[in-house]
Amino acid sequence: MQPFLTLTRRELGSHFLSLTGYVIIATVLLLLGFSLNDIVTKLNGDPLEGPITEVLYSTMYFWLILVLTTPVITMRTFALEKFTGTYETLMTTPVGDMTVVLSKFFGSLIFYLIAWLPLTAYLLILQRYVDHAASSIDVPALVTTYLGLVLIGALFISMGCFASALTRSQLIAAVMSFALVLILFLLSLRSLVAIEARGWEAEFFSYISMTEHMQEFARGVLQISSVTFYITLTSFFLFLTWKVVESRRWK
Repeated sequence: MQPFLTLTRRELGSHFLSLTGYVIIATVLLLLGFSLNDIVTKLNGDPLEGPITEVLYSTMYFWLILVLTTPVITMRTFALEKFTGTYETLMTTPVGDMTVVLSKFFGSLIFYLIAWLPLTAYLLILQRYVDHAASSIDVPALVTTYLGLVLIGALFISMGCFASALTRSQLIAAVMSFALVLILFLLSLRSLVAIEARGWEAEFFSYISMTEHMQEFARGVLQISSVTFYITLTSFFLFLTWKVVESRRWK
């Protein structure tokens, strides 16, 4: 456990020791600000029926944060180690490959969650200064919304770790990760297109639809099938990353 905690702190600290980490946080703050502006605009229009978190997830900026920041967060996990030559040193230490993979994954995930922390402050400000019934925070909906952010972020970060483990170039890792994330996101939008899908096809596109999952989370609804979907895919990409790291150790 101690090696895992040490490596996790090392990975998390590396984000705050580089300019990239602060650029990511600034980008998240900027896009959350744009989301807040969209929410205020909608509150000035027709009355809202659902919680404020449901309006948040439906903004374009919400998904931009998820799709754009996670590849940048994870691009340095393994690629930077290989580029600087510290990867060989890390692999010769008496630490298991899975421990290395999980420490980098959780270090990046914790940084990702820290970048999202201002969301609560934004919603509290909205509740304080906007005289609108829909601006009040529904605690269960806020909790499930954060759970959705954690699950989606964990999946995207596991994809990014896998991409970073395949190369020594941070740029290539970021591009590969972005491609994987974008493909999955576009597949999830397939269910929003008017197609004649019946039976298993309709159920499949609904099952992989992140927009539908996030809609339920934002409403305060927790579905076991959605949680299972993200945990399964995240575990799959972490397994692939572990296999890549394991194979590189013996080369």
